[in-house]
Amino acid sequence: VQLQASGGGLVQVGGSLRLSCTASGKTLSVDAIGWFRQAPGKEREGVSCINKFGGMIWYGDSVKGRFTISRDNGKNTVHLQMNSLRSEDTAVYYCATDASCSTWYYPEKIYDWGQGTLVTVSS
Repeated sequence: VQLQASGGGLVQVGGSLRLSCTASGKTLSVDAIGWFRQAPGKEREGVSCINKFGGMIWYGDSVKGRFTISRDNGKNTVHLQMNSLRSEDTAVYYCATDASCSTWYYPEKIYDWGQGTLVTVSS
């Protein structure tokens, strides 16, 4: 599976951004899809995940109530709407897929990664 992420950029504190990720290739094998992020000097952490039919959605504690994930299976695309952005949200955001959202606790187990898109939140 190939993943192409887009939508990163520079935004002020309190602002919003929408990230998108489109999967291509063996997309029938894609069940869980979502986002991780990695800030400078920090480990990669799970941000959000959604399973194939949206019955399972997971958010990291630091983004709950501010970020919303959605999925368009017809377009093999997942979106991450990020609102009320904070300076600590600054990171490279990576799209990823796996068999289950439970893997979002263990980024080292993820096999399919997108190229990353930089989100910078300025104060």
